[in-house]
Amino acid sequence: MSKTYTVSDGELVLTLEPLSQQDGGGYGVTSPLEPQLVTEAKTIEEAFIMARDAIESLRESRQRYARRIAELAAAEA
Repeated sequence: MSKTYTVSDGELVLTLEPLSQQDGGGYGVTSPLEPQLVTEAKTIEEAFIMARDAIESLRESRQRYARRIAELAAAEA
């Protein structure tokens, strides 16, 4: 069982799981506050950059999905 670390920069809370050297090293990155966030990073600093990018992508995807649902609902009305 590998150790995990919870880190925060005052805005984001991330869980970092060290990756083995066979997996390329660095960290697997998730967030207890954003269950769909999954990314990888070489450093803790990069983890925050990658997490922000992933959150923005998730936000955009959710907005597209919500617009599509609204369009389908309007078409059925």
